Parts: sequence; C-alpha cells; structure tokens
Amino acid sequence: MLRQYELVERVRSYDPDADEDLINRAYVFSVQKHGSQKRASGDPYFSHPIEVAGLMTDLKLDQQTIVTALLHDTVEDTLTTTEEIEKLFGADIARLVDGVTKLSKIEAQTDNERAAENLRKFLLAMSDDIRVLLVKLADRLHNMRTLHFIKSEEKRRRIAHETMDIYAPLAERIGMYEYMREMQLLAFSHLEPEAHETITGRLNAIKEGDDGQVHKIAKSLEKALAAGGLAAEVSGREKHPYSIWRKMQERHVSFEQLTDIMAFRVITDNSAECYRALGILHQKWKTVPGRFKDYISTPKRNGYQSLHTTIMHGNNMRVEIQIRSERMHRDNEYGLAAHWAYKQGGGPDGQAGWIRDLIEILDHAEDAEELLENTKLAMYQDRIFAFTPKGALLQMPRGSTTVDFAYAVHTDLGNQAVGAKVNGRHVPLRTQLTNGDVVEILKSDGQEPQPGWLSFVITGKARAAIRRFVRHKERDEIVEIGTKLYDEIVERLPGKIGKKALKAALKRLDMVDEDELMIAIGTRELSDREVMEALMPGSVNDNDDDREWPEQDRAISIKGLTPGVAFDLAECCHPVPGDRIVGLRRSGENVEVHAIDCLKLADGVDADWVDLSWGMETDGAAARLMVVLHNKPGTLAEMAGIFGFHNANILRLRMTNRDAPFHTFEVDLEVHNVHHLMRILSALRASEAIAQAERL
Repeated sequence: MLRQYELVERVRSYDPDADEDLINRAYVFSVQKHGSQKRASGDPYFSHPIEVAGLMTDLKLDQQTIVTALLHDTVEDTLTTTEEIEKLFGADIARLVDGVTKLSKIEAQTDNERAAENLRKFLLAMSDDIRVLLVKLADRLHNMRTLHFIKSEEKRRRIAHETMDIYAPLAERIGMYEYMREMQLLAFSHLEPEAHETITGRLNAIKEGDDGQVHKIAKSLEKALAAGGLAAEVSGREKHPYSIWRKMQERHVSFEQLTDIMAFRVITDNSAECYRALGILHQKWKTVPGRFKDYISTPKRNGYQSLHTTIMHGNNMRVEIQIRSERMHRDNEYGLAAHWAYKQGGGPDGQAGWIRDLIEILDHAEDAEELLENTKLAMYQDRIFAFTPKGALLQMPRGSTTVDFAYAVHTDLGNQAVGAKVNGRHVPLRTQLTNGDVVEILKSDGQEPQPGWLSFVITGKARAAIRRFVRHKERDEIVEIGTKLYDEIVERLPGKIGKKALKAALKRLDMVDEDELMIAIGTRELSDREVMEALMPGSVNDNDDDREWPEQDRAISIKGLTPGVAFDLAECCHPVPGDRIVGLRRSGENVEVHAIDCLKLADGVDADWVDLSWGMETDGAAARLMVVLHNKPGTLAEMAGIFGFHNANILRLRMTNRDAPFHTFEVDLEVHNVHHLMRILSALRASEAIAQAERL
C-alpha cells in the first residue's frame, strides 16, 4: 500500500504545482472515515482507495482526480455525505465523487435492474466529466485483482460478468487497452476457470519448448527493418488466454488449430515511418490476404491508431504484426487517460460522440433489460466506415444497415427514412453496409418508424429509438381504447360525475394523470367495479344493503341501559349505528342519546352521563344531511336517484335556502349504519349535480 508521502511524491513528479495539502487531507480523511473496516482479503479497507489513487498517478492525472480516487468510497461505505465532501474539498471534487458512487441504496428486484441503475447514473456522470470513468475503471480493476478473496462463488461470478459485459468494453471504447486486457483476463479466470487453466498451461508449455522462438522472430523483424534503413523497436508476446479462448469460440477450432497465437509490435518514431516499416516487411515476407487494416488513416472510434498485418514467417508460420508510432502506442494503451495527461487547457473530454449515443439510449430505454442490451450493442461490435453524400465519415458496427446509418446521422432522419441510396444505387432499407459505402438516406415527413425494422437493425441507438416510437404508438392506442371503456363505465354510475370526481379517483388509485388511468382500464389492470368505486365510492351495489327495512316502531338496541328504560335519539346530531354515542339522563325525562362529538353535549352539565354503545342487532337510524344542488333541471331527481340506488329511505326533505345558482336542502335519511351513510355522502360528492353534501 502506498504511504502518504509516496503518493504525494508520485503526483509532484509529473505535476510540481499540485496542492500537497489537498492530497494529504484527502488521504487522512479516507483513512479516518473507513477506520476499522476490512476488505475480504483482511486488509484495511482504506488500502483500496489508496491503491486506486496510485493507479491514477500511473496515468499522470490531475490532483482533483487523485483526491476523487481517495474519497470515492466514503459516501457509499461510510456516514460521509456529498455535502460534507463539498464543504471540505470543493464542489468539483464532490461532483466527481458523487458520479463514481454507485446507487447502492436502490432496492432493485434483480441484478440486471441494479446493474442498469448503476450504469445509468455512471454514464450520465461520465458524460459530464470523463474523469468519473477513469476513476471507476481503476476502482473496478483493483477490485478484480482482489476478487479471489471473496468466498461466495456466486458473487465472484456476478462481479466478473459485470466486468466483462460493462467495464472491459468501456475501457476498450476509450482506448484503455491495458485496463481492458487485464480486466478480461481476470474475469475470464473466474467465469471459465477450467478453460483459463488449460490455455495458460498450453501457453507455458509452448514458451518452455519453443527455444526462444518469440525472441528469434522479433530479432529477425528488427534486422529486416534495419537492413531497410529503419531503426524501430520490435517486441513479441503470446496473446493472453482470454483472447485465444474467444478466437477458439468464434472460429469453432481447437487450440492446436490456431495459427496466430503470437503477436509482434513495431514501434517507430512517426506515422511516415509506420508505412515505411510496412513496405519493408511486405517485401521481405508474403502477406496473408485480407488481414491488412489501416487504422492510421481511418482510426477506430476510440482514437486507436495502428497498422495491422499478418505475414507468413519461416516455415509458413502466421505472424501478426502491429505497427505504430511511439505517440500512437501511448495513446492506444491508455486512450483518453493519455490524452488527459498532456492536454493543455480546455475542459473534461466528456462529450465524445459514442458517449452521446449511450446517453440517448438511456433516455429511450424502457427497462433494465433493454438498457443493458442496447448499451452492450453500442460498445461491443467491430467497426466499418461509411460516408454521407457530403463526405462526412461515420463509424458503424459491422453488419449495420442503412437504417442504422440514418439513426447514426440523426434520430429524426432515422424516424423519417423511406429509402436509401448506396453508392448512387437504390437499395432496400435492410441492406447491410460495407467499408467505404457512400450512403444517402431518402426521407419523408409523413413516414414513421416501423416495428419490422427491429428485425434487422443492430445498433443500440436505432433499436432504442424504434422501440420508443413503437411504445408511444401502442400507448396512444391503449389510451384511446381505455377512454372508450371509461365512458361506458361512467354511463353505468347512478349519477353524473364531474372533473372533481375524476381528480379524486386518480388520488384514490395513486395515479399521476388521466392517461395512466385510461391505460390501466385499456389493459384491464383495473376492473370496471374498481373504477366505479374510485369515481363514486359506494356506487358498486354488493347487495349487502338489500335487506328488509325494520318496521318504524321497532326498538333500537342500545347497550348500557336497563332493559325497558326509554331513550330518544337526539335531534341535534342524529346518531346512527356505528357512531360513538353517550347518554344524558335528566330527572323525569327519557335518556337522550347523542353522538360523542355533538356540540349540544356542552349543555348537559346538569345531567347524568351514561356510557352507551349500539347493540349487535341494531340496523337502521335517521341521519340528517345538508345537500346543496345546482339550480338546474333534474338535479333533485339525481340526488333522489343516488339515495334509491343505495337503498336509503327519505324520511323528510326540506328546502332551507334558495338563491340563483344553488338550492340547499335538509334531508332526513334512514340508513343502516355509519358506513352506509359515508358511502352515500361519497356518491353525492362525486355527482356533477351536487355542489356540496355534509352530515348535520
């Protein structure tokens, strides 16, 4: 583990003006916050962020990145907050730390959902500042180096899968091949341990038995170049086990059938000498047809530059050679990180085109599965080069069609594509492109993406945009169906409803807007009964109110009174079964039964209070309501219809107030109990004919 002064010296070796105090404070803060936490290896936890910071110094990154590396786990794994980081180390570092921090608090249902949420935040932060990605890759690389200490095989495999699917491709896409190769190799050893052990054993056997063959071939290449008047550095190595295993899988061949397990690298001073070296080697040895690639004149999308060729060396042995300048080699191994080290001025290189594509995929993806699928599509495939009619160069995954090309130019162009010309000739939209094609997209304002395109497009950006359009179209159709069903449901309600009833229903159903309700109705997530009950509570007649009403002279059962003692239900509060009640006993009078919240109870100071409750068989009592109707024809019939629908008997109806827009009525209503009464009140309040309904 790096000591504090060693880390500072590393940074100052390439940045003499670095803030030594800032780095020291971050080092101490990380050690203190992680305290006695341990890693699976048994090492102190703070050793991890310190090692990640060390990896950042290998890339010669700025002091903000070093400090971010030291602090990157404090928010996730300790009680530290982003606000505390900002207060102590500044807003820039707090933003970087927050970008690296995983969404560990999200309770995702599946590993894919958790991985997708982490990736979503990670990519969004990366689009703002590429240093987030550099720290995250170093974090993952160090975790992979210590993965074997984790006891759970399932957890090791999950982390290895995530590394292989997400982080190694991200490292490749920004040109950090050194990180990519080591991540792939470490993940491969956990995902395919038997294959890793077998291939490693074969490579070691070849190395022991080849009598220095790699060294001899490298010397012969170097000698040939020197004879041609070119001084260059030549090095050779066996390809790493994962690269060999992948070729075995892709070509369906055994280890013995592979002929290109050795690769050689020629390093020159400049690009002109790269082409000279290529000419010398091609004159000296035969080339393998179709194996030459010029990534200097047309670099890969991640900036990778090199000449690739394969020659037949010695006894018809295939030898793969990469030729590049010293600057290209530095950039190729450490990619964007190398650019950062010598970039002068300017802000973070976060807005690379491929990152913008990934951000657009984030916006269009519907769920975790789709996000991961489209992101992998965007990161993995080999590339071809195609041109617009004006000569702009676009890099596309191999197998891309004209529709993929259209979406790569602009999403709107893809949405409106009706045809295409490739090299001046009309072709179907499903036509696959080849290197050097000039592609012209024909569009129409009336065109829209077709679901059938999903069967042949291969880029994540195209698939995400088409799926988004198809989802929106299907959504509109479902909303239309749901609206028609909703209108039919409303017709079956006992009264007309207004906008206030719809708003109340959305709140009861915990829905955001009307469209969400219509979709739920259209997809049958909600039954007709549920919708009716939400719009007008009590509107669904469950037949539990279809009981014979008691005779008017039948005694109401009340507990707490001596049998035979007379009582009166108070006219002031009209208690009904279900209300909490209390009795007032005055000399020479019947017991008055009041609701517990009756205001008249305050006048009963001279009476004896009797604790009462309703008897088990009590069913039916009079409640008094105040109902304000809109002064329109039919509103009184609407109110009476609601009472009738709910099997409530009107005992008395009296108009108490009349003005131009409203009529106020006082209604004595016979109901079964307080629950029956509440359902009637809810139905009245939901009706468009009724302005107000309250219990008196």
